[in-house]
Amino acid sequence: MALSSRRPTAVDQDQYDNLAAHTHKGIEFLDKYGNFVKDRCAIELEYAGKLRRLVKSYQPKRKEEDEYQYSACKAFRQLLQELGDFAGQREVVAENLQSNVVRELHLLAKELREERKQHLNEGAKQVAVLNSAIGALERARRAYERAARESERAIETFDKADADLSLSRAELEKQKANVKARGQACEEAKQEYTEQLRKTNDAQRQHYEQRLPHVFKQLQDLDEKRIKNIKNFMLSSVDVERKVFPIIMQCLDGMETAANSINEKEDTQLVIERYKSGFVPPEEFRFEAASGRDSQEHHAPPQHHLTAARGTVSQRVKKRGGLLSIFTSNKNNMSMDGKEDYSDLPPNQKKKKLQAKVLELNKQVAQEQAAMEGLMKMKGVYETNPTLGDPMTVEGQLNECCDKLKKLRQQLRKYEELLAEAHSQVCAPPLHPAARTNGTAPPAQAISVRTTAASCRAHQRHRTTCTGYEELLAEAHSQVCAPPLHPAARTNGTAPPAQAIRYTASTYIHIHSQVCAPPLHPAARTNGTAPPAQAIRYTASTYIHIHSQVCAPPLHPAARTNGTAPPA
Repeated sequence: MALSSRRPTAVDQDQYDNLAAHTHKGIEFLDKYGNFVKDRCAIELEYAGKLRRLVKSYQPKRKEEDEYQYSACKAFRQLLQELGDFAGQREVVAENLQSNVVRELHLLAKELREERKQHLNEGAKQVAVLNSAIGALERARRAYERAARESERAIETFDKADADLSLSRAELEKQKANVKARGQACEEAKQEYTEQLRKTNDAQRQHYEQRLPHVFKQLQDLDEKRIKNIKNFMLSSVDVERKVFPIIMQCLDGMETAANSINEKEDTQLVIERYKSGFVPPEEFRFEAASGRDSQEHHAPPQHHLTAARGTVSQRVKKRGGLLSIFTSNKNNMSMDGKEDYSDLPPNQKKKKLQAKVLELNKQVAQEQAAMEGLMKMKGVYETNPTLGDPMTVEGQLNECCDKLKKLRQQLRKYEELLAEAHSQVCAPPLHPAARTNGTAPPAQAISVRTTAASCRAHQRHRTTCTGYEELLAEAHSQVCAPPLHPAARTNGTAPPAQAIRYTASTYIHIHSQVCAPPLHPAARTNGTAPPAQAIRYTASTYIHIHSQVCAPPLHPAARTNGTAPPA
C-alpha cells in the first residue's frame, strides 16, 4: 500500500485552511465595522446639516421682528439657538469619529491584510517543504519496493536454474550474479529509503512542533490584534460621544431655561399694550319712537356714535384675523403704508409711535449737537494754531451740520406737536353714566360731564364742525335752562350773536388748554378771575347756549328759557 494513502497530509492534519478562512472573515468584519462607523458619520453630518437648515428656515424674518417681543417667541428663538449648538456638537461627533475611528480602521485593515498574507505565505512555504519531504520519502519507498521485488524475482529465477540440471554452469553463474546485483540494489534502495524516512520524519517533526505552530501563533496574534482594536475603536466611539455630552446637556438646559422663561401673563399684557386703541367707548343706544309725537320728544341718536363704533370695530373688520393673527406677520391695526403722522393708527398706538419717533429725533439731535461741538472745537484749535489745519475746511462741515440740525429740530417740533395732540386724544376721560342721553340721568349732570369730554376733544385741529361731544352737550343743554351768560358774551344789542359765539368759543378753548393741555405760557393764562376748571364749565355752557341760538334749529318749547320766547 502507498504511503500517501496511509498518512494524511499536513494541511488535512491541522485545519490550516480553516484558520486562513477565519482570519479572512475577521478582517472582513473589521471592514464591516469601519463601514458602519463611516455611514454613521455621514448620518451624523446629514442630521446636523438638516438641523441647521431647520434652524435657519425658522429664524425670524426681518418683518417678524416685532412679533418676537413675546416671551414664547423669545423662548422659541433661544431654543433655535440651542438647537443650532446641538447640531454643532453632532458635527463634532462626526468629525472625531471620522478622524479617530474611520481612518484608523482603514489603516488597520490594510495592515492586517498584508500581515495575514505574509503569514499565509510562510505557512504555505512550510507546508510545501513538508509535502516535498513526504514526496521524496514516497519516491524512495517505491524504489525500495521495486528493488526488493526485483531481488526476489532474481532469487526465484536462480533457484529454478539451480534445480534445472540441463542448464550449463555458466548460465547458472550468470543467474547467481544477477541475484547478487539485485540484492545489492535492493540494499541500496533500502538504505536510501531509510535515510529519506529519517529526513522526512525530522521535517515533519519540525513542521508540527516549530514551524507550523509559529505560523499559527502569528495568525493568532494578528487575530487578537484585530479584535483588540475593534474593542478600542468601540470605546473610542463611546468616548467621542461622552466628550460632547456636557455641551449637549448645556444645550438641553438652555432649552429648558427658555421654556421656563415663558410667561403667559406678560405676553397677554404686551398684547394689551400693543393693541390698545384708545378709542372712547360709544354711548348707549337711545329709544327711537315709532309715532310722530314720540319722535318729537325723542331726538335721533347722534351721528358720532356710529363713528365711534366704526372706529373700534371697523379696524378689526378691515384686516381679517383680528387678534387671531397676533403671532403672525400680519400686524393688526398697524400702519401698513407708513404714514408720516401715523394718522391711520388708533390713538394709543399713534401716541406710542410718536413717542418713539420723538425719542429717535432727540437722539439724532444730540448726536448732531455733539458733532457740531466737536467741529467748533476743531475750528477753534485751527484758528489758534494754523499749522494744524485751515479753519475754512471745517466751515463747510459746520454749515452742513447746522442745516441738518435745523431740519431735525423742525421735525422734532412737528412730532412734538403731533404727540401733544395725540396725548390729548388718549387722555380724554370716558363718558360718565350720567352723561348717557337715555333719559335716565338729569340733564344738568350730563352737561358737566359732556362739557369735560368736549373740552378734551377741542384739541383736534382737523375738526371744524360741532360734532361728537359738543352735539351731546348742546342736546343736553337744550333740555335745561342755560346759566347766565358771561358779560362779554351777552347779546343785549351791543354785539351780534355770531361775534358772541366766536368770543365764547375762543374763551372756552383758551381755558380748556389750561386744564387738559400742557402748561401754557404765562401770557396765555387767565387773569386770575376764576379757577380754570370752573371757567371751563361756565364758558362751555355759555358757548353752547349762544351757539344753539344762532346755528342750531329752533329749540323745543320745553327747552326754551323760562318758557317765554326764543332768546334771539
